[in-house]
Amino acid sequence: MKENFIQVKEDNIQRFRFKDKFGKETNCVLEFDMEDIEMPLKINKSNFEHKKNMQWIKNQFVIIEKKDNGKQEGLISWKQAQQINAMKEFYKREIEILDLVIGEGKTNEILKDVMHRKPYYSMFEDINELLKPIIPLLKNATDDVINKVKQKYGKQEQSDVLE
Repeated sequence: MKENFIQVKEDNIQRFRFKDKFGKETNCVLEFDMEDIEMPLKINKSNFEHKKNMQWIKNQFVIIEKKDNGKQEGLISWKQAQQINAMKEFYKREIEILDLVIGEGKTNEILKDVMHRKPYYSMFEDINELLKPIIPLLKNATDDVINKVKQKYGKQEQSDVLE
């Protein structure tokens, strides 16, 4: 039996590799589809969700502070244990928020392989700092796609447009 093949054209995927703080190349690779028109929406949602999460953790600490501390058992007090649990939830949410933009599981990969750290309070800002060179490329790519659509379909007569 003879097989026929269809060749897929080259994609418009940009791949970015990381070096750790020691200058050692890592296996961490981020891939971005430069024609993903939803990327700016994902970035906006990520920033919005991060701000909400920051407010959530502040509220949690206020609530915990208002409660009676109870008796201390072991190394930390009840309030400290509640604060630690709130921070764990905060970190979990931050990871999900970052993964919206960079891909599922990629935040943990960056933390482990690139930063050699566990989740921490300012990881959102630090990972965004790492992504700074990528963001303008994504914005330009989005602008390019929008312009291509305008050029291709923007010359229609008004009577061609459905209401």
